[in-house]
Amino acid sequence: MQKIKLAIADDHKMVSKAIENMISSNGKMKVIINANNGEKLMEEIKTAEVKPDIVLMDINMPFKNGIEATQEISENYPEIRVIALTMEDNENVIIKMLRAGAKGYLLKDMTPDILFKAIETVYEKGVFYTDVMTQSLLRIKSEDKAVKNLLSELKEKELEFIRHACTEMTYREIAELMGLSPKTIDGYRDSVFAKIDVKSRVGIVLFAMKNGLC
Repeated sequence: MQKIKLAIADDHKMVSKAIENMISSNGKMKVIINANNGEKLMEEIKTAEVKPDIVLMDINMPFKNGIEATQEISENYPEIRVIALTMEDNENVIIKMLRAGAKGYLLKDMTPDILFKAIETVYEKGVFYTDVMTQSLLRIKSEDKAVKNLLSELKEKELEFIRHACTEMTYREIAELMGLSPKTIDGYRDSVFAKIDVKSRVGIVLFAMKNGLC
């Protein structure tokens, strides 16, 4: 059985070594690259004869951070899938990583079982959603007709709000851009939450990305 080939990008050597040892204990996976920043990771991927299947990507790194490296991988090596592995549980950071092309988002306090499951799921299916991102998206029906009906329920202002929610703007900044009060924007947010069955801005972004709205 072919092992899943992994790269690790993390500027904390003890952490990256611990992750590598953890992965080495799993007979289905092996680490072929261990880099201490995004710039070094990209250099090693570029020169490697055998490319990794999956990159476990920290976010806060010197020289080139995880968001920049993920964007570069998405553009130049679309066959390589990135899983964010970080201590950052900030909603804006999650959105930036998703927009850069990350296929999963894990916090470093996860258990080995969750890590292995995420790696295998991303390798086999392409994406892995945890509670950090949102499980709500998995409950949205994927049939074309169901999605079409769902999109038709969204008003034009709600669709505009969704597109702005995919950016780095705060809700107050979105309100100013749309010429509406923050209270009205809160109303649009709650309405969108209810219609597409999500509970966070991350959920809105995932829904928008899945359906070509941003």
